Amino acid sequence: MKYLVMIQGTQADYEAQSGKGSADAPVWTEKDVQTMYAHMGAINNDLAETGEIVDANGLSEPAKARFVERGPDGKPVITDGPYSETKEVLAGYWVLDCASLERVTEIAARVLECPVPEGTKQYPLVIRAIPDFDGGGDV
Repeated sequence: MKYLVMIQGTQADYEAQSGKGSADAPVWTEKDVQTMYAHMGAINNDLAETGEIVDANGLSEPAKARFVERGPDGKPVITDGPYSETKEVLAGYWVLDCASLERVTEIAARVLECPVPEGTKQYPLVIRAIPDFDGGGDV
């Protein structure tokens, strides 16, 4: 079964990782950032060895995003980020092919073990099954 594992963050989190801390997100040092990359890289390497990783990526900061919605007249309304209405956004993801929900949950728990500066907000990871509509898998 394939699963999408999503990690969340905010614009303030991205800014903190680039050295601009705030009351909501303490500043990260270059060592903090490198430690995070090493932790995530080790997970990705292990998942590549087991054949469970299908795809994984971190995403650019919300300030570089675009929000497209249908306006009252039915025409697209385009807004550049960040969005004041949105707190947490998708910061990165893994598409994993795992034998069970228990296995993907173990992987998500390992992601949450990533070292971060004291005071950094921790967001839950979201796990969603990807249904196999063509192969008769679970929906």
